[in-house]
Amino acid sequence: MNKLDLIKEELISGKINKWQYIDKMYEKHSIFFEYSTYIKDKNISAIEIADDKVIMTFRDSGVKFICARGDKRLAPFDTLNFGTYENDELTMQLSLIDDGFNVFDIGGNFGWYALHIAQNKPHTYIYTFEPVTSTYNYLVKNIELNKLTNIIPNNFGFSDTEGSFEFYFDANLSVNASLSNVSDNVNISKVTCIVKKVDVLIEMSKLKVDFIKCDVEGAELLVFKGGMGTIKKYKPIIFTEMLRKWTSKFNYHPNDIINLLSQFGYRCFVLEDKILKPFNLVDENTKETNYFFLHKEAHHDKIDKYAL
Repeated sequence: MNKLDLIKEELISGKINKWQYIDKMYEKHSIFFEYSTYIKDKNISAIEIADDKVIMTFRDSGVKFICARGDKRLAPFDTLNFGTYENDELTMQLSLIDDGFNVFDIGGNFGWYALHIAQNKPHTYIYTFEPVTSTYNYLVKNIELNKLTNIIPNNFGFSDTEGSFEFYFDANLSVNASLSNVSDNVNISKVTCIVKKVDVLIEMSKLKVDFIKCDVEGAELLVFKGGMGTIKKYKPIIFTEMLRKWTSKFNYHPNDIINLLSQFGYRCFVLEDKILKPFNLVDENTKETNYFFLHKEAHHDKIDKYAL
């Protein structure tokens, strides 16, 4: 029973009278007015309360997003907390993605990146991959809510091996779902998920991949190892997260990704003042967590346009 129902029970049981009930309920209802002024300088333009759901609308894009109760690091909540959510990273992705690209969104979560790319690039197809079924279900709902037909959701993940594996999953922090317990949460749940190899999927589907976004909480190197043939053949632009504290759980260092992709002719970049800046080495002083990889020949025009 939620807090509002508990107050109603106090009235029904006679613990409080009608006017006490009205006052206590208004203390709860007044939060609506607090949010109406709070969001004015945030990238959330509306918060909708519907049956069994809360829907937030991003101000700059109009994208609607269903929120899961308790999941405190969802993009809308981060936007309420900090004003925006990875706006520069998204803007650069939209600059690099030509309309008509095939995009692989690996680690789709609730679909924030996929939804925005699909809306801005109507002739682009976004294949988004989310292995945790409960999260995947929200992803599908968000796609349907925004009436986007160029997103193809898939309820599996990627690694360098195939099969069914246990993922560590916290419903209050779905973005941290991983093949390893990256948050060291002793009370974390385990869910069984399907994992495939990018190269196997590409061979079976005959898809061409132009852009890969990969955020899988430390297992990024495993994804790329399972997709080396695809990367070598199609030379997609790559946007990936690399955190030392996550990659250590998988016994490798972010520089291993830089070294692997450099073998295929890729250069690594980080965003600085909305421009791609060449980047060579992750060390103990590195603060960046998101990286772009562009092939020095296949993407030379985009490097000339967007890099220092």
